[in-house]
Amino acid sequence: MASLNKVMLMGRLTKDPEMRFTPSGQPVTSFSIATNRYSSGADGERKEFTDYHNIVAWNIGKRNLAQQVADYLRKGSLVYVEGRLQTRSWEGQDGQKRRATEVVANDVQFLEPRGAGAGVGVAAAPVDDLPGMAEEMPRDVDPDEIPF
Repeated sequence: MASLNKVMLMGRLTKDPEMRFTPSGQPVTSFSIATNRYSSGADGERKEFTDYHNIVAWNIGKRNLAQQVADYLRKGSLVYVEGRLQTRSWEGQDGQKRRATEVVANDVQFLEPRGAGAGVGVAAAPVDDLPGMAEEMPRDVDPDEIPF
């Protein structure tokens, strides 16, 4: 039986990312983004709706995704997130059962220069030109390996 669990979102961070560590020392960064959609209401008038999505980024292999998100993104940053939906359950301190559905990111693309989302005056530069980003972010295909 085939199945697919894939999420692709593009939106702006609603607050600064929050990095925490698991008891074993593994970093995890949580953030949320807002996406907009448009629809016509019962009166035929076009309305804008905003959806909010909780995102979790872990380090993946040698790729420090959790660290990069915490270091480079701020409230208002425009990002593209690719990942999967995950629902987890736990019992709260008050004894109530809780559930949360979130996107576990396997890729986060920064769509603006560092600091641009927070309204900081930064010269427009490609993301690849940000300090340390070109060395840290893995590429899918090395241009030198293309046979033509």
